[in-house]
Amino acid sequence: MNSIELRRKLHRSPELSFEEVKTQQLIIDALEAEGIEYRKIANTGVLAKIEGERGNHRRAVVLRADIDALPITELNDIDFKSEHEGVMHGCGHDMHTAILFGVLQHLNSNRDFEGTLFGLFQPGEELNPGGAVKVLEENPFEGYDVAAVIGEHVDSSLEVGEVGLCPGRFMASNDEIRFYVSGRGGHAARRTEIDDSVTAMADMILRTTSLNTPECVVSIGRVIADGATNVIPSLVTAEGTMRTFDREVRERTHAYLHNNARQVAEKYGTEVKVDISYGYPCVVNDVMLTYEAMIVASDEGIVVRELKPMTTAEDFGHYTERYPSLFYRLGVGKNAGGSHTATFLPDEAAMEWGERMMRRMALHILNK
Repeated sequence: MNSIELRRKLHRSPELSFEEVKTQQLIIDALEAEGIEYRKIANTGVLAKIEGERGNHRRAVVLRADIDALPITELNDIDFKSEHEGVMHGCGHDMHTAILFGVLQHLNSNRDFEGTLFGLFQPGEELNPGGAVKVLEENPFEGYDVAAVIGEHVDSSLEVGEVGLCPGRFMASNDEIRFYVSGRGGHAARRTEIDDSVTAMADMILRTTSLNTPECVVSIGRVIADGATNVIPSLVTAEGTMRTFDREVRERTHAYLHNNARQVAEKYGTEVKVDISYGYPCVVNDVMLTYEAMIVASDEGIVVRELKPMTTAEDFGHYTERYPSLFYRLGVGKNAGGSHTATFLPDEAAMEWGERMMRRMALHILNK
């Protein structure tokens, strides 16, 4: 099986975070056909291992791909369209997985390199706190000197044959925020007999979005006020996301949210509760690895685009906190459309470039 065939099989059978049972089996079948050593990890993930023919096997490089899909109903008219209603590989994880398999397939047939290569097929990237946490809880690289953890993400803002790289802080941390405003509900015309939970929540939301800066993004995407034209509900809820690039800014913004809640509660006579669910940390690229990747890519004929930090988030940040790491964007063509949409369709021609980039970077580090 080649990587494109695997990608299409995965695309037909997408599974949500931590439910990747069939996905895991497809990966295992592909690895077994190549005689590649593996074990299961983080329940529904797979960790493959290939030892080079030379050097100290304690020195290792980890190549990581995420394997989960999104709760989206696919609208593409293709012969490998998702067969699971309401689930789709709308973020390109099927392509990440197939590219990693292609790299392992190639290097397994030619082990003329030093050290140990791990291929990590990680579940649950799309769901806080992320599958990376479950992987690291197992401490799978104990006893190894991990020289680098490398991952990629498809990007339709880049053309096929391009990669995007950013030294240092690259992707933001992400936290989920929830507000609960409660008070006396009742007839909307009897203002003195109610606590206006709706207006209180509106004030809370406006205070929250006023915290937005280039270094901090706070957005509310869901509000539930289950009243009527003449009924003020006793409970209003809101949910959103918060993204920052700096730990101090993150903690300070959390404090602002709690302080705003106290002020709103006092102003409207309501109870305001703030619930913050910590998500992924920032993705911080090792600066030296990033510049080495720029050189390796150029040597391979891949066009390098230097990117600015992005407010999107990735649980790959957990790896960057523990090991020297590199995360980059792989161009899949602007005609692919937007990720996390029902019509996202990356150009499969990008897979050859993705395999070449990841393979050459792994060999470059292992053979230093």
